[in-house]
Amino acid sequence: MKQSIDNHPHGGHLTTALTGPLQMIETHLLARQPQIETWFRGEWKKSRAPFYTSVDLRNAGFKLAPVDTNLFPAGFNNINPVFFPLAVQAIQVAVERVCPFACNILIIPENHTRNMFYLESLATLQQVMRHAGFVVRIGSLIDDLQQAETIELPSGKQIVLEPIKRDGEKIQLDSINKDGIFTPCAVLMNNDLSAGIPKILENISQSIIPPLKLGWDHRRKSDHFQHYHQVAEEFAQLLDIDPWLIDPLFEKCGEIDFKNREGEECLASHVDHLLTEIQKKYDEYGVDKPPFVLVKADAGTYGMGIMTIHSASEIHELNRKQRNKMAKSKGGVSVTDVIIQEGVYTFETIGEDEAVAEPVVYMVDHSVIGGFYRVHTSRGPNENLNAPGMHFEPLSFANPLNLPDHNQEPDADPNRFYAYGVIARLAMLAAAREIKEVI
Repeated sequence: MKQSIDNHPHGGHLTTALTGPLQMIETHLLARQPQIETWFRGEWKKSRAPFYTSVDLRNAGFKLAPVDTNLFPAGFNNINPVFFPLAVQAIQVAVERVCPFACNILIIPENHTRNMFYLESLATLQQVMRHAGFVVRIGSLIDDLQQAETIELPSGKQIVLEPIKRDGEKIQLDSINKDGIFTPCAVLMNNDLSAGIPKILENISQSIIPPLKLGWDHRRKSDHFQHYHQVAEEFAQLLDIDPWLIDPLFEKCGEIDFKNREGEECLASHVDHLLTEIQKKYDEYGVDKPPFVLVKADAGTYGMGIMTIHSASEIHELNRKQRNKMAKSKGGVSVTDVIIQEGVYTFETIGEDEAVAEPVVYMVDHSVIGGFYRVHTSRGPNENLNAPGMHFEPLSFANPLNLPDHNQEPDADPNRFYAYGVIARLAMLAAAREIKEVI
């Protein structure tokens, strides 16, 4: 059975190979939508949602699960602009929770001054927040930035990066056009703090969202997926389904040193055990595919420090180039802990060349605001797509992710998108519980 999306204005064509279990999940989601939404409302009262979140999903046909949850998302320029009103409304609610009388908001971005894709995302985020009724400026952590720098972008937009100053317990920006000192009520981090917390941000009195301890110098993927495992168990009980259908198995291995080949036996043992557990589930559901795992740096992002493994023997066969690649993550941070995560196939393809695709869902507060497909023409259905050579199909999501249609089949476009939104919100709930522990 195939599902196709033919209404992509740029000619995109999405095909999803479906098998029974996933359609069964979609059927459950449709049938129990009121109970699901009631359950979510109760959970958001217990754990406040992150300000914003993006979740990478993988759709194997027999399984739909998150594989990464980002609390400092980029890629806003890839969201269908038709959905921006959803984002504006959600941002207004999210800011009101943090700082009810906020007018000024400072965004602190990554230091990617040459990455035009990232800067386009930053400009889009600033634009949407301005539409929400805030004065929004961008304060950079670049060490040698002494004055405001204007960067013209390929889209015709521009952004202005400004050096951050500190006055007592507050951070500020200098005046522009005699506007006076800019003192933000809230600071929105769009920098994942892989290199640690800058001193200029320590112990400031303004609200910082997300909390600084959610940066990658503190946060661990294994902690997140432990929270997600608990969320999936609770949700699966509500739906009366096997939680494995929405939850990737994982294990953690610490004290690994790829460069000096230390900890390999520990890693190989975890890989072998996890592959065995995945095979048991494949046998249970009649999945005729070889299981695989992804070994990832337990802290980090941007698709760095990731490799696909099909056999424990591959750990001992890594060449020097592969070991060096795994030894460092973003910013040159050494990798000492890894998460071994069940690999989830993606059988979604897009375009005439059938490039492999995976959905990425974006949320602000507890609302889904849109998404897109990450696409890679030279990667297979069992490989990480967050890698050089990827591109995005921003308008593939022709329907909002919160409007299922009970009059259509469970696998119809709006119902598939609703399923994406539900699973992504489960990952966001896991992140909310992470944040609750930190603060």
